[in-house]
Amino acid sequence: MVNRLSDKQKEEIVRGFREGKSVDVLAKDYNCTKLTISRNLKKNIGENEFNSIKLKKFSQEKVIPLKEEKSKDLRISKQVNLKENEEISSYQNQSEKKIEEGIDSEFSHFVELTPLNEDIDNSLQKDLSSVPISETSLPKVVYMVVDKKIELEIKTLGDFPEWQFLSENELKRKTIQLFADLKTAKRNCGNDQKVIKVPNTRVFEIVAPILISRGISRIISDNQLISL
Repeated sequence: MVNRLSDKQKEEIVRGFREGKSVDVLAKDYNCTKLTISRNLKKNIGENEFNSIKLKKFSQEKVIPLKEEKSKDLRISKQVNLKENEEISSYQNQSEKKIEEGIDSEFSHFVELTPLNEDIDNSLQKDLSSVPISETSLPKVVYMVVDKKIELEIKTLGDFPEWQFLSENELKRKTIQLFADLKTAKRNCGNDQKVIKVPNTRVFEIVAPILISRGISRIISDNQLISL
């Protein structure tokens, strides 16, 4: 089960990431997966800033060790070059001697490889297996956004930016969204909608067959993707 992050924790994660903490460190600090940290960062600061910070951190990690080892490399460069020259000279002498004696050099036999004519798809395939509702522990109380006639607000997974990495077929699935706190639910409520309270979340497991009959096969609850 994915650990749910509060709004305050999400803000702390963004601040820590901007201050130089890696995704790995943040995942350990908040006891959740790296995927959860990355998804929340991209959602809150945008994918461009997320990639920019990661690239900057990667560059710093590579450049700093190189500077520290530069002086050491200079001290031993002469010794290394001398040893390499001696080995090269010895190898050349041995090779010339073998050729003169009519012995095949160990590098004289080559095998030609026929190039592949088939196109190879190396694109990274991303997908995510949802968690069955029977194996999920929802909060005791959740909130939902409905229209004025108390009709469920039904969306597809493709309507949620944070789930865009799913396969094309998955993005077509109909879903409903649950909110763990009232404040977040109200932020996602339009003028022609309202928020209702669900005091017993076991009801979703009970009515799962009805939801499926209406084409609804997924529930989004915070950072979880739940299958009915």
